[in-house]
Amino acid sequence: MKRIKVVVGFLCLFTGYALAASGDESDVAAAVDKLTQAMLHKDIAQLEALTADNVTYGHSSGNIQDKKAFIADIETGKSAFNRLEMQNQKITMSGDTALVRNHFSAEAVNSGKVTPTEIENFQIWQKRDGKWLLIGRQAFRF
Repeated sequence: MKRIKVVVGFLCLFTGYALAASGDESDVAAAVDKLTQAMLHKDIAQLEALTADNVTYGHSSGNIQDKKAFIADIETGKSAFNRLEMQNQKITMSGDTALVRNHFSAEAVNSGKVTPTEIENFQIWQKRDGKWLLIGRQAFRF
């Protein structure tokens, strides 16, 4: 009987951990979607809320931006999109850090010229004070 209680206790412990991890994974997926929609719709308040003050935002061109420059490009229309989707997303959890890989599929608008954009994307999200913030992003061509 004692052995059964120990086994049941372990199962409860690990089941609770798995449920918490899957809840965090869902929250990260929602944060990625909110960021994507904020970029698409030029929602500056949402971009501010979803990115850490020390975010490092890397483009496939090699250009690296801080939070201010990243948001300014969206706000001014330097980075604009007719369509923006994150596809084939995979999230790996590591405590309060989430590693997100996805395919960045967009119809970008640069200086009035529509440019199809198909690149790979790697994001690092961190849970701070109960909310997920983007702390790093690097895009690359495949």
